[in-house]
Amino acid sequence: MAEIVCKLLIIGGGPGGYVTAIRAAQLGIDTLIVDEGPLGGTCLNIGCIPSKALIHAGEEFHKLTEAATGGSPFGLSAASPAIDLGKTMAWKDGIVTRLTGGVAGLLKKAGAKSLRGRASIRDGKTVTVETDLGPQTVHAETIVIATGSEPVELPSLPFGGKVISSTGALALTQLPESLVVVGGGYIGLEIGTAYAKLGVKVTVVEAAPRILPVWDAELTGPVAKRLAALGVEVMTGAKVTGLTDDGETLQVATDDGSDITLAADKILVAVGRRPRTQGFGLEQLALPMDGPFIRIDNQCRTAMRGVYAIGDVTGEPMLAHRAMAQGEMVADLIAGQPRVWDKRAIPAVCFTDPEIVSVGLGPDAARRDGQAVLVGTFPFRANGRAMSLAREDGFVRVIAREDNHVVLGIEAVGAGVAEFASAFSLAIEMGVRLEDIADTIHAHPTMGEAIQESALAALGRGLHL
Repeated sequence: MAEIVCKLLIIGGGPGGYVTAIRAAQLGIDTLIVDEGPLGGTCLNIGCIPSKALIHAGEEFHKLTEAATGGSPFGLSAASPAIDLGKTMAWKDGIVTRLTGGVAGLLKKAGAKSLRGRASIRDGKTVTVETDLGPQTVHAETIVIATGSEPVELPSLPFGGKVISSTGALALTQLPESLVVVGGGYIGLEIGTAYAKLGVKVTVVEAAPRILPVWDAELTGPVAKRLAALGVEVMTGAKVTGLTDDGETLQVATDDGSDITLAADKILVAVGRRPRTQGFGLEQLALPMDGPFIRIDNQCRTAMRGVYAIGDVTGEPMLAHRAMAQGEMVADLIAGQPRVWDKRAIPAVCFTDPEIVSVGLGPDAARRDGQAVLVGTFPFRANGRAMSLAREDGFVRVIAREDNHVVLGIEAVGAGVAEFASAFSLAIEMGVRLEDIADTIHAHPTMGEAIQESALAALGRGLHL
């Protein structure tokens, strides 16, 4: 058995793992990153990036369909559109290949080594990696666990046949005529909306009383309206109980106490994700856990000296950019630099139509914290740029302390507002007050003017409403 000695071993090549590796190697640390799959993890290969590519393709096809059916608000017309889904998926896969190849290049440029294989922890300093060339033993001074998360499988609806996970939904090469999405969270609605725009009959089955329960009803209202406009049927308060005996039809218990069946060519189960803590020998370390997650402190240290954990395996929010920030910090710590996790906010983005973005506290969360708050809202129906795009649905909302006007949170729902996330995050991290946003010149005509107007509204100085 071959043996490798390094200072830092990272298990998991997703956004958290590869950022840790790049940063650590830049700092001169002898670094090895191990993953049994391609670099980039769920995000680059089967998650964030491919889903956004499919969402964009769906939007473009929907615009063509509107033009072909006389529904274009711009007076455009077109012949009946068609789609070659296989070609769409090949385009999507090309993006993934470019990005994962880019990660490999960045690791090489920084001087980090990578190894393809399944890692299995033997103790806090030793890991066995099963590679195509046989097992290799890695001895490391420090280990970073960055194994990510995986889709939750329903016992009554195991993956297989017509029952698919988000990974399967992003790899279809032929459009199904009908798709049932089990789960009205962001993953199910993002993918479901994309397929609805591609002409698929989509039904969403959600057990909670409404979709996207992470956000309040005011923020999710425009999304619900848009789903209805796209012809997506949404069943809330409905629970899936399994398939019929022939495996062809979905059984659903509705909120009025009746049992119904739903026929579908494909059934996408998107009921959440769980941390990947099994299958790589984590139990050998007997680390304390926080529920299903590895317990860490404010420097991502586990209870074992020299063993760190980052990303989805450490808790919510399970987001790639949180993992990246943790990885960068951990690399600095291993290099001896003083760092601590003191982020004020982590942006959350939902790429539905319209999109939702939130940073910091919403009004209800701020009040639950005992804060007296000012809330300013500005609708896109009063924004010139939104009108010119024919997307007047949605709004920007700012939440600030009543006593000193320090901004606690900024949220928005609307077409393209995901790009607001950086501005929102910067404002929260910089500790801005309402007056800072209100007195900053915002370019006209842009949808971003709604950010300034929401701050003005909170101050009682609204100009354009």
